This record gives sequence, C-alpha cells and structure tokens, in this order.
Amino acid sequence: MKNPRLELEIHSWTNPVFLNKAKLTINGKITRATLLLLGKPESSHYLTPSTAQITWVLQDKDRIEKDYAHFHSPFILAVNLVFQKIRNLKYRYLKMDSLFPEEVDQFDPSTIKEALSNCIAHQDYSMPGRISVTEREDGLLIFNNPGEFLPGSIETVIQSDSPPAFYRNQFLANAMVNLNMIDTIGSGIKRIFRSQRDRFFPMPDYDFSKGMVKATIIGKVLDVDYARVLAQNPDLSLDDIILLDKIQKKKEISEEEIIHLKAEGLVEGRKPNYHISQKVAEKTDQKAEYIRNRGFKDQHYKSLILEFIDRYGEATKDDIDRLLLDILPEILDKSKRANKVRNLVYAMSRRDYTIENQGTNRKPVWKRKIS
Repeated sequence: MKNPRLELEIHSWTNPVFLNKAKLTINGKITRATLLLLGKPESSHYLTPSTAQITWVLQDKDRIEKDYAHFHSPFILAVNLVFQKIRNLKYRYLKMDSLFPEEVDQFDPSTIKEALSNCIAHQDYSMPGRISVTEREDGLLIFNNPGEFLPGSIETVIQSDSPPAFYRNQFLANAMVNLNMIDTIGSGIKRIFRSQRDRFFPMPDYDFSKGMVKATIIGKVLDVDYARVLAQNPDLSLDDIILLDKIQKKKEISEEEIIHLKAEGLVEGRKPNYHISQKVAEKTDQKAEYIRNRGFKDQHYKSLILEFIDRYGEATKDDIDRLLLDILPEILDKSKRANKVRNLVYAMSRRDYTIENQGTNRKPVWKRKIS
C-alpha cells in the first residue's frame, strides 16, 4: 500500500529481506523498533527501563475509574486494539444555525490514531513509563507518554513548513512511516488541529511538564460563540483560531496577541475579560450576546439606582443587588459583579454626592442626598 510501484517485487522478497527494506531490522539483526512494533509480549523485557505497554482507562466526569485495559507489543496491532476500545460516542449539536451538522463522532478516527502513533514514535524509551490513553465521559481524550517535547512548543510545529530536523527515535519513526502508521512531513499535529476546527471543537491542549507529553483532545463544543465564529469564518488562519481558543478557555494571552486580535476585529474587552467583538457579533448574528458581554455605561446603572430611590424613597443593599446583578455583563463572574455594584454605589455617594447612607454601615439604606 505504501509502495505500489514495488508490488510485484515485494512478493519475491523473503521475510528477512522485507524487514530490512522496511527498515525494521539492520542486516537481519533485531532492533528495538522491531521489538516494539512486531515483537511478542514476552520479548518486551529487552526494552527495559521502559514498559512496552499502552493502558486505556475509562473515567467518569469526576475522574473515577470505571474500566481499563492493557495492550502489549506488537504495537502495530495494539494501535487498532486501543482504537476499538475507545467508545467515541456521537456528539449532537444544539440547533444553533444551519451551518452546524446534526451530529458527528466526538473524535475523528484519524486524530485518535495519529495521537496514539505519535506517542509510540516520540516516547523516550530510556525512561521508565508507559503510554496511557484516558477516555473521560465528559468528552475528553487524553494521551500521555514519557519524554520531553523536542520541538519545544506547539506553536513551533504549527508555524513550521518543514519536518523537524531531529527525531528522538529516528529509526523507529522511519519504520513507522514505511508501515504507514505515521508520516514524517511534520503535518500530523496540524491535521489534528484542522480536524478539530472542522468540527467547530476546541483546539487540542498540550502539557509538557513533569517529563511527559500530555495531549488532550476535546470532543464537544465548549463555547458556542467560539463555534459560531469558526462556522461563519472558514478562512480564519490556524494561528488566529488558536488565539481565539485561548480566549474561550480563559488562558493567558500576551499583549501582542491581544493587539493582533483586536486589529483583526475579533475580540474586545479589557484584560482578563475579553469577548467577541461587535464586528464578529454582527457577522455571526450575536448582537444580543455582544451587548450582554459589553454591558452599559456606568451612568446607565447609576440612573437605575436613582430611579428606584425616587420611586420607592430608599434602596437597601439587597434592593440594589436585585436591580443590577442580573443585567451586568455576562462575562463578569459573581464576585466581579458584586465588586462592580459596590464601586457604583461608592462613586454615587463619595464622588457624585447623589445618594447618602441613612442606615448603618452593616445595613445601609440609601436615599437621595439633600443638597
């Protein structure tokens, strides 16, 4: 399949010749790559200190283990066995607009095999440890393998137009290419990102701490606004999508990145409460969401408090909270909304001199200030 031009010639090869040409053996001698990909489980002790094993674990949303299975060499067969173990349920979209499919598999099958094969190809086999695949019932698939991520960052891989200059396991990687398990043109991770983008799902998350490479694939929509932007803007660059993905996940984002997104008209707001911009809101029919996230001018909230006091003579803290908390920007969490209300009342009493407390500090009763 990988070399159709050699189809007739391959049939005349002996097994040793085939293994040499597939670069699994060297001059007929068994290699560690041979043991990993084709070896029997009882031969795995030759690979010490690493463990030639892939562990699949099923967890519920609270990370309580519900099931597990271990898969040993030969890894050329184990990849499919692990794939068959992953349930890969259907994800049904809410009826957001006609651009969204009704349902898809939570995980692209090619993404699962690519991520798993990457674990095998790039694991550091000089370290103790094994590959693990954790399937969570809340829509996450997590791949772990021992070893440092040699490119340094995912951004380096995404922005590169050529394959890496160095592989930790060059011979193993070449063998896996010849067996059609992976490719070495540096596009595997990019394909995973594009597949997530095509589903309107979040971008993969990578964690390189603790001497491990951890890749988390999310099989659901996290933020409807983010999904709508992808659906309505098919020409967005992968770099911009990754930045917007950071926004939806409330991740740290640099000043330069924010400047770029604002220049493109994709986000608005102040750190750390960025949100979809008016330009995108209009394009994706999210005008209501935009207004709720942006909120009103402070004077509007102040006028509501004064109107309440004029109508009812006074306003307690609970009265003002009930009046304002539900209409403050949705992007603010509960504590930030409470702070916003306190700051408004403080400004009205200490700077504007429009209201005064005629109750106590513990139980304030706000009334119009008499000049």
